[in-house]
Amino acid sequence: MFKLGKRSRKRLEGVHPSLIKLIEFSLNHKDCPYDFGIPQLGGLRTVEDQKRLYAGGRTIPGKIVTYVDGVKKKSNHQAKEDGFGHAFDIYGLDHGVATWSPSILTPIAEHIKNCAKELNIEIEWGGDWTKFKDLPHFQLKS
Repeated sequence: MFKLGKRSRKRLEGVHPSLIKLIEFSLNHKDCPYDFGIPQLGGLRTVEDQKRLYAGGRTIPGKIVTYVDGVKKKSNHQAKEDGFGHAFDIYGLDHGVATWSPSILTPIAEHIKNCAKELNIEIEWGGDWTKFKDLPHFQLKS
């Protein structure tokens, strides 16, 4: 069983309480396959945060990580009408080292999805999307 670290907890400030409950439940569950945490910008994002991520692979060197610009099309990481972000991202921990490897993220995702069912929290996992796979991403179903 694992627990949410201080840095990850701080990064979840402003994220919907149901998602925080899900993360904590998943980490503390006896069947959690790997420890995981929340990366920088993995919780609530400002418009500026989202615009900066969107620029990646476009006007800033790197690869494209999002198709949501934060202005014309808002991210579920941005605050909704209820004041909370409705999404979070994770990284896996493999022997204490952060990883985004599908071999680590996929079993964690399956575990989180099972825990969501147990808690009756409806979520979507970015790894189940057909057009664009986003393995670290989870969001409340709209």
